[in-house]
Amino acid sequence: MEEKGGRILVADDNEELCRMIETILAAEGYSHVSYVLSCEEVEKRLKQESFDLLVLDVNFPGEDGFSFFARLRQTQDIPVLFLSARDQSGDKLKGLRLGADDYMTKPFLPKELVLRIGAILRRTCRKERQPRIFQVGDREVDLDAGLVRFREKGELRELSLTNKEYQLLKLFLENRGRILTLDVISETVWGENYYGFENTLMVHIRKLREKIEENPSAPRWLITVKGLGYRLNQ
Repeated sequence: MEEKGGRILVADDNEELCRMIETILAAEGYSHVSYVLSCEEVEKRLKQESFDLLVLDVNFPGEDGFSFFARLRQTQDIPVLFLSARDQSGDKLKGLRLGADDYMTKPFLPKELVLRIGAILRRTCRKERQPRIFQVGDREVDLDAGLVRFREKGELRELSLTNKEYQLLKLFLENRGRILTLDVISETVWGENYYGFENTLMVHIRKLREKIEENPSAPRWLITVKGLGYRLNQ
């Protein structure tokens, strides 16, 4: 059997299920599979090792998988597959809106799990080989360097992105052309306890426009969709 690449971390408070997933993946050639039983252990392992995929449960005691994932996204860019007993369409949409790569419900078919994991790893590995450079009008956004570059009077200028500006711009670029509601933006960037951050979000949006727009007072790219949120135009 051909050994498959990809370091996979499974996080679920059901140890029997974790062992089953580990066995399923090992049988398919995945030799680097580990599991943990809590969100706290996920954080510890990610500080110690690098992984190519996190298979994450939603129903943990205490902090649930959604809020943990929103928090994790502030510092980690690891691909995530939600594996949950919650089968409501609203839960699936919430997970995907937060930026998860896929969402599966329990019980699941072992073969389907293997196929979905394989698809994520193929997609994200290809993505990693590509430079994360995007064009927004006359501005070049380099996510790897955290910079916005453009020419002014013939000279190259570089503007550094702050942590929140980086997270916001990355979210908009990943969802380019789509309307992102205030709730989705705030929960993704600030996490579970984001209430009261609306004014702070507006300040960050204004600062971000000053870096990516030729005329921040009349934005052409990062626009406000009245009553809904914001959209980064194609």
